[in-house]
Amino acid sequence: MGRSQAVPKGRDPRFGPGADDAGCTILHVDMDAFFASVAVRSQPELRGRPVIVGGVGPRGVVSSASYEARRFGVRSAMPTARARALCPRGVFLPVDGPAIGEASRAVMAIFRDVTPLVEPLSSDEAFLDVAGARRLLGSPTEIAGLIRRRMQDEQRLTCSVGVAPTKFVAKLGSTRAKPDGLIVVPGALVLEFLHPLPVDALWGVGERAAETLRRLGLTTVGEIAHAPVGMLRGALGEASAVHLHELAWGRDPRGVSPEREEKSIGAEMTYDTDVADPAVIRKSLLALADKVGARLRAAGVVGRTVAIKVRLADFRTVNRSRTVHTSTDVAREIFEISWSMFTALGAREHIRLVGVRVEGLTPAATTSRQLSLGEPERGWREAEAARDAVVARFGPAGLSPASLLGRSDLRRTENHPHSTVVPLSDPPSPS
Repeated sequence: MGRSQAVPKGRDPRFGPGADDAGCTILHVDMDAFFASVAVRSQPELRGRPVIVGGVGPRGVVSSASYEARRFGVRSAMPTARARALCPRGVFLPVDGPAIGEASRAVMAIFRDVTPLVEPLSSDEAFLDVAGARRLLGSPTEIAGLIRRRMQDEQRLTCSVGVAPTKFVAKLGSTRAKPDGLIVVPGALVLEFLHPLPVDALWGVGERAAETLRRLGLTTVGEIAHAPVGMLRGALGEASAVHLHELAWGRDPRGVSPEREEKSIGAEMTYDTDVADPAVIRKSLLALADKVGARLRAAGVVGRTVAIKVRLADFRTVNRSRTVHTSTDVAREIFEISWSMFTALGAREHIRLVGVRVEGLTPAATTSRQLSLGEPERGWREAEAARDAVVARFGPAGLSPASLLGRSDLRRTENHPHSTVVPLSDPPSPS
């Protein structure tokens, strides 16, 4: 799309969180100054200072600038030398690839906790289709608020969200919401939102096309919408003319296209208060393994590598992984491997977050499984698959591992017509 600077900033009450979001099932979530924010998160003493992340050499280019740096005119894609001239007292840092990668995976995991229909555009932004999440999580605006809270609470990062009927308008909304804001564009007000914008707010309008349009006297999106298509065709060509005319009227039929090939599937849990009790951590790992196993089976994949992530109270992060001979989608097996790796850490510090992930994925239908000596042909896999069927029909409360329930939960299941408790001490007997 056009440069983000083309979209005017500022909050309009017509497009605030209280706007009518009926039919606005497309979200565009964009992290705020992502690379710079990740750097500040790891070095809190930099908070409030102008931070510029990118190539620090003489030929370097700015990848990201904090909003303090942007006040000096520093922008992404700007030569670092120019940024130094504009902001001589800025803090210039190289890109920390591993930290960015970890943060990006955590961000995308939050998105996928909300909906499987996630279309990443880069490491720090994505489109989400939340139509199927409304029954469980609320309205699109409430879902957007949930994402923003989770980013702040779990990742100590902020994001801006656009909520709209189409991808194009949602993207413009998140840009206008920056930083750390939320814009809702009701279907009935799409043209009121679009038409005052400058022409280079449209997708596909760069500097050269914008100059061509201005020579025709077209300076706003509304003027493009009302211009004869023949005029646009003569200046920009058939394809561009039709494309811009449709966008100018708010028409964008593209749906959210999620990634088709998962490289890994995982889940994380951030504690409200730091935890040191091994029993609590064990229960957390069991719950995460249960969630990961269900997601693997739902995706029809299995994996050979199990990984855990442990974030300590001081935000140091420890990662461990183990590759086994046989691919698995069984929560019990994932948990046992995860717990073994955790106990091997011998961690005595308080813990802020734990995560479980399975990597090295292959299609379950084409991956053979070798039984261990004495292992029954039917066991945990079949029990968990049966549980998937019960959950699909009656919801998550329909069937639960006993280890994840407290005494009050166990009492409640006695009076629930569709509740079943599965003990995890011994495998189910073969049928």
